[in-house]
Amino acid sequence: MRKEKLEELKEYMQELKSINITKTNDKPRFLSIDTYNCTINNGKTIKREKLLKNKNDGSAVVIVPIIKDTNEIILAVEPRVFTTDSVAVNLPAGYIEEGEGIVEAAGRELLEETGYTFSDNNVINLGEYYQDQGCSAALNKYLLARNCIKISSQKLDDGEFIKYFICHYEEALELMHMGYIKDANSFIALESAKQYIRR
Repeated sequence: MRKEKLEELKEYMQELKSINITKTNDKPRFLSIDTYNCTINNGKTIKREKLLKNKNDGSAVVIVPIIKDTNEIILAVEPRVFTTDSVAVNLPAGYIEEGEGIVEAAGRELLEETGYTFSDNNVINLGEYYQDQGCSAALNKYLLARNCIKISSQKLDDGEFIKYFICHYEEALELMHMGYIKDANSFIALESAKQYIRR
């Protein structure tokens, strides 16, 4: 890992680190739980709870974006207040909105978070997996987007704070082994992208 890149990443992480977390009695705005009685084929009934995110199942898209010409990768650094470090380094990702295709969702999220875009013919579908099939129907899709180009500044939502970080693919793998990247989404997508990355 290049020393100057690691210092840049540490600066971003320090800027977005939580300094105070206070529990409130506010009614949840984003998360809710539905309860079900489920009859299975053996005639037994089991009770289950289903986690909803913004009244949807929470399916998301995770993008491995590769920049055109430099072949570098784009990571996102953002507050994740309930993690040990309260800030995370991960791949750009976001929820798939109702009626939205996977590639469309990936393009929208990447543009919002980084200002980069890609054309549809530069996308490789790497696979899908359930995030937590015990209590959620969220099915995450992960894609490799090649030849990404910068076309605008970030377009972040209110209350969204993201710094994007550019490094070599091998450095992203190093960040996983060094404990900077800790989320399953990034682990799965980065490992799955190996066969397509030029070295």
